[in-house]
Amino acid sequence: MNKKKIINDPVYGFLNIPHKMVFNLIEHRYFQRLRHIQQLGLTSLVYPGALHTRFHHALGATHLMKQAIEGLRAKKVKINQEEGKAAITAILMHDIGHGPFSHALEHSIVTNVSHEMISLLFMERLNKEFGGRLDLAIQIFKGEYHKAFLHELVSSQLDMDRLDYLSRDSFFTGVQEGIVGSDRIIKMLAVRDNHLVVEEKGIYSIEKFLIARRLMYWQVYLHKTVIAAELMLMKILQRAKKLIQEGHSLFATPSLLFFLQNDFVLQDFIENPEILDQFALLDDTDILAGIKVWQSYEDDVVLSELCKGVLQRKLLKIELGKETIDSQKVEEYTQIVAKKYKISLEDASYLVFVGETSNSAYTHKGSQINILYKDGSTKNITAASDYFNLEMLANPVVKHYICYPEVVRKALK
Repeated sequence: MNKKKIINDPVYGFLNIPHKMVFNLIEHRYFQRLRHIQQLGLTSLVYPGALHTRFHHALGATHLMKQAIEGLRAKKVKINQEEGKAAITAILMHDIGHGPFSHALEHSIVTNVSHEMISLLFMERLNKEFGGRLDLAIQIFKGEYHKAFLHELVSSQLDMDRLDYLSRDSFFTGVQEGIVGSDRIIKMLAVRDNHLVVEEKGIYSIEKFLIARRLMYWQVYLHKTVIAAELMLMKILQRAKKLIQEGHSLFATPSLLFFLQNDFVLQDFIENPEILDQFALLDDTDILAGIKVWQSYEDDVVLSELCKGVLQRKLLKIELGKETIDSQKVEEYTQIVAKKYKISLEDASYLVFVGETSNSAYTHKGSQINILYKDGSTKNITAASDYFNLEMLANPVVKHYICYPEVVRKALK
């Protein structure tokens, strides 16, 4: 019999694990793997304190879900014992499918396989191990359960995931602008017409939440140095994969090598259980071990330069702006790099590349944040708020970037 455990969390204090099954899921090797996956990837290269993990975040979101369920029950919202346990399980499992360094793997060594889909595959696998006891949690996770507000607590524009990661990421980065009043927001939650709403007196807390989210994106998640570092990591994995598939003998842990040798899509994960088994063995240590060895790989200057850049924080320069990058500029920079390193223009494209990044703190698509008034009516937060800039937060901000090595800047002087 498992005792009820208490965990000391730096953000919320003491957390209680409310159910024995939740404790057993936390103890499972799939979940314990999250201890070795950093929540913010390479953000610690900019904010040294950002070394917290997906394990921390999942526990924090679970704590907030427990509070939200208790708060809604106090307002006479009908959530029975099984529904509450399932919602807690769903939020606990919501990030279990993340790969090493969080998002980097989704764009490099697998093809169009999101962490949400892998999370679902893990939940289905665990459901078999636990004799079908995750059935309801999976329904809530997928948005198929008839009580829509339970899914919205897991995944929406005001879910427990976002409430935790804003507070947690703010705490560990030291960026005070991201602090949100999660306790007050949770206390202001209610249900109207089967959907999650916020009581009118909580409107200012929601305004602060949306503004904090926008500030955290541009100051932390989309900080230009963080973008450069994570793009370099993706380029490293793409380059290693290309070299291995061309016959080069590169060191890699068995699980990482398995993915570098193959091009897997979602259907492969569904049809071949071995792929998920191998994914379950991957974490940040696999990638770091590869990078430490590859930095000395003399047969490929591109891979070695990228690896040394990440390990020694000698990152590619990045220019970020509203205008698209001129193609002639890209061509000129690529030629400089090709000449400097004596490589082809194709290989130089791993060191000189362009792209774009975007963010909107709030979106009108899908679920919305609705304010509940005393007369029972509801209104979208952008219409309910008297803060005139809030509507603007729904407009995505797009920024274009170009990355290139320091040798380009020296050559242009």
